[in-house]
Amino acid sequence: MGTIPARRIRILCTAPAREKARYVLYWMSAARRTTWNFGLQRAVERAIEFKKPLVILETLACGRRWDSERFHRFVLDGMADNAKRLERKRVFYHPYIANSLKVERDVAMAFTSEACLVVADDSPIHEVPNALRVISRRADRLFEVVDSNGLFPLRAADRVFPTAYSFRRFLQQELPGHLADRPLKDPLARRRLPRVAGLPRSLVQKFPAISEPLLVGDDGLTGLSIDHRVSPVKMRGGSSAAGKCLRDFLEEKLERYEAHRNEPEEDVTSGLSPYLHYGHISAHQIFSEIVNREEWSPDDLSGKATGSRKGWWGLRTDAEAFLDQLVTWRELGYNMAWQREDYDTYESLPDWAQETLGQHGADYRPHTYSFDEFDGANTHDRLWNAAQTQLKSEGRLHNYLRMLWGKKILEWSPSPEEAAEIMIELNNKYALDGQDPNSYSGIFWILGRYDRPWGPERSIFGKIRYMSSDSTARKVRVKQYIQRYTP
Repeated sequence: MGTIPARRIRILCTAPAREKARYVLYWMSAARRTTWNFGLQRAVERAIEFKKPLVILETLACGRRWDSERFHRFVLDGMADNAKRLERKRVFYHPYIANSLKVERDVAMAFTSEACLVVADDSPIHEVPNALRVISRRADRLFEVVDSNGLFPLRAADRVFPTAYSFRRFLQQELPGHLADRPLKDPLARRRLPRVAGLPRSLVQKFPAISEPLLVGDDGLTGLSIDHRVSPVKMRGGSSAAGKCLRDFLEEKLERYEAHRNEPEEDVTSGLSPYLHYGHISAHQIFSEIVNREEWSPDDLSGKATGSRKGWWGLRTDAEAFLDQLVTWRELGYNMAWQREDYDTYESLPDWAQETLGQHGADYRPHTYSFDEFDGANTHDRLWNAAQTQLKSEGRLHNYLRMLWGKKILEWSPSPEEAAEIMIELNNKYALDGQDPNSYSGIFWILGRYDRPWGPERSIFGKIRYMSSDSTARKVRVKQYIQRYTP
């Protein structure tokens, strides 16, 4: 099946390609980038095979639960990057913003009806598979989806892993066979695609492309059916910003990562999570730049599947620690989301966690807060308030403080079920990486997912791992952090 590993391709509609149709369509929805993209690479191969022009349709819908100016501005930044990068390529790029999920599916179906075949992004995030199912059932032509989510193909694991240790050990056994399967850095480079004469006039008139002012400015956001109270943040989206973020991390932070990654005041975290979530950068690109920088080769792998966080890659400690986050922890969340449709619900917690939380659900709580009080950072705890303020103002939360943030919500909510709802709502409302499988891993880790029972058994927490602001302040420096994020 060309240069794309077979396990990364699923055929949703097995009908034959319409060889007399106008073009090959690539529907871009999860891997929103022009580089290091298996989906785009597959579409290019198909266009050359069928001698058809390539049309790239990138859609952005409005009207979903957490849609806001913050997230739409971030995605539009990426669309502006794609438009610029593709303007001199032999493809037709059509960015489209839809006022509802129904309209998004209508435009996808309209473009599909003129296509020889369709290639689309595969993803476990709810909105993507739902849309793919609807369109592919009506497509009546070959419809392929391609997995560009991580280093390890989603379909190469046949079970959910209960811990990071068990998944890491599995990866240490299986991942080496997939490391050589990397997407092309530029799938359009030196590829002679047929020229694009243009789209049918009826398509362009009914579904006009996004105008340049909306792509590059915030003024046009006011007319969209999204939450206008959650405003854009300083951090911009797109592949260009993602590339700069990666370069800054490698040059200025990686060498201090292992020693200082839990320090809020040092903040040596990569900042790449939002770009990975929206597909503005590929895990393969990040991995390649790190191992090239480290002059690493697969021969450096230890060859022993021990499940240990250290020593397997054969890299420096800082690089190994970061790859454990990028590969083990990130793809552990994708494994859960791929295998279980309820990955984002309280009921997906392990049985022991639900049992101990249920046993202590009615315990007395010295402090309880409403959602609005949590949202407004109006608690008695200055460190928690600072963390919530960072989340609201910057669209991100330092990784170590995210754990404390969630543990306190559990402690101060009327029930563990309500605590989960509050964490999900706050995270998905404000965090640029909200709704990502890895983001849900962080939320539900707070409630026991991927963890184990801890003692001694405590009020409210039961056997769930406990954290406090005082213990956090003893472990890491937070004084300047509190000052910075206290209104």
